[in-house]
Amino acid sequence: MRFILFCAAFIFSSSLIAQDSISRHYKIYDTRINQYVGIDQIVADMAKADVLFFGEEHNDSVGHYLENKIFQSLYAAYGSKLALSLEMFETDNQLVLNEYLTGKIDEARLNKDARLWSNYKDYRPMIEFAKQNNVPVIAANPPRRYVSMVTRRGMKSLDSLSKESKKLLPPIPYDTLSGRYREKFMNTMTGTPESVSKNIYYSQSLWDAGMSYSIYKFLKMHKGDKIFHCVGGFHTAEKLGTAAQLKMRNKKLRILNIATVSDENFNNPDWNKISVLGDYILLTDPTVKKTF
Repeated sequence: MRFILFCAAFIFSSSLIAQDSISRHYKIYDTRINQYVGIDQIVADMAKADVLFFGEEHNDSVGHYLENKIFQSLYAAYGSKLALSLEMFETDNQLVLNEYLTGKIDEARLNKDARLWSNYKDYRPMIEFAKQNNVPVIAANPPRRYVSMVTRRGMKSLDSLSKESKKLLPPIPYDTLSGRYREKFMNTMTGTPESVSKNIYYSQSLWDAGMSYSIYKFLKMHKGDKIFHCVGGFHTAEKLGTAAQLKMRNKKLRILNIATVSDENFNNPDWNKISVLGDYILLTDPTVKKTF
């Protein structure tokens, strides 16, 4: 009995040490109250929200740790009213994803048929948790082949698609956002070969319109549910992009967003500089090894 108790105590203390070692490498700052907060505060705030956007840096290992931890904490609070939405799965893979989540196919088949991202290991913990707990997962992103079509041939090229193909996309013509979001995007593309074509922004807009439509459709069918949407940070920073497109579809939706920033000033952050990015800023330690 003493041996069992000792082992249990050791395991518990080891988990605390592991948790503490991670907690030293991130800070969560609520820009609305100008205070540091914990995950529990984000979860509590979701009681009055419909969608929580997690704007990630795709290779940020600390960010991925928090992404999974927040997802599990949301489930603990909201249970069957929670759905996970991912940029990392495309709409034409929803059936394959559902078949995996319900145990009809194995992970090897999922890997072959769902065109998993090269860093799928970073999202696998959330998928496995969703599978174990029957949490719906939304394959939110438009198929990349159609995004590439817009890059090459423009928005009008989508008009030639079949009705079946168009079911995988937001309603056409889709919105493109002017103003701040477009300016930010074009600035990031300055100097790249793609910047010479306006089509590249239409491609970006298709991603945003598509993801927002996937979320909108789910909430329309599941009133009162809450969605945790994980996506590249640019798509939702300042509540632009996907977030703005979603508000255009339903102005009544209540949105919160997390912006992940890996900043060299981790020990002395300039919150005034980065607070515009989100309701919560997840500041991560840049010295921690990236996932790729």
